[in-house]
Amino acid sequence: MNGFITALTGYTFLQNAIIACLLASIGCGVIGSYVVVKRISFLTGGIAHSVLAGMGMAYFYNASPIIGAIIAALISSVFIGWINLRWKEHEDVLIAAFWSAGMAIGILFLSQTAGYNVDLMSYLFGNILLITSNDLWLMLLLDLVVLVAVFIYYKQFLASVFDEEFARLRGIKTELFYILLLCLISITIVTLIQLVGLIMVIALLTLPAAIANQYVASLHKMFFLSAVVCAIISVVGVVLSFEQDLPTGSVIVLTACFAYFSSVIFKQFINNK
Repeated sequence: MNGFITALTGYTFLQNAIIACLLASIGCGVIGSYVVVKRISFLTGGIAHSVLAGMGMAYFYNASPIIGAIIAALISSVFIGWINLRWKEHEDVLIAAFWSAGMAIGILFLSQTAGYNVDLMSYLFGNILLITSNDLWLMLLLDLVVLVAVFIYYKQFLASVFDEEFARLRGIKTELFYILLLCLISITIVTLIQLVGLIMVIALLTLPAAIANQYVASLHKMFFLSAVVCAIISVVGVVLSFEQDLPTGSVIVLTACFAYFSSVIFKQFINNK
């Protein structure tokens, strides 16, 4: 631990990594809570994996991969939301197809990029130690978009998530807010890509919120606790990976899994006592 603290004071990339963990925890805490309460983890996975298509196209056309990721995430959110609303009986197969097609398209475009030297593993499994100050500003901007949208439409989201039929009777356009929620999820996914990568982003988006859901009943308290848990898990993962020289994204996700299972066991012990 002392070695990490010493390195933290001297290396900008470690400072950026810790700041990135804190920034990612904001969106993760808020949007992850909606994902857990609404039980749409599978939809979230479909959105996350389709992002690679946008990144691959961006590289092929010499554009920003993050901008490509944002565009692909938003488009896939709309399509996946529409599929879920209109073709409920075929939902799982259609989303799995969307999920696989996004990954395949991204890899094809990356393989055809002239002078291809992209480290695909860094996007699949995270590259938190390569985060720059520009990346941090983008993460902050995306967090602000999420927070402003949730603040403005908090009551509509609350009604749509917990009692969709009641919300519809009150005149709330539940389908519109459902699509908007998926778009906010897609933005949050982009902020998490560099931490844990596309493959494992769903774990960091859902597990801290699932832990918070075991201890608080109200949604706004769940936002806060989930963000705190996510921040602790992410920072601990960075420290452990640095000390043991292990892949940071994988360590963060394993830390999240350990925290979740520990919480489940602890909660069961308390309830049975």
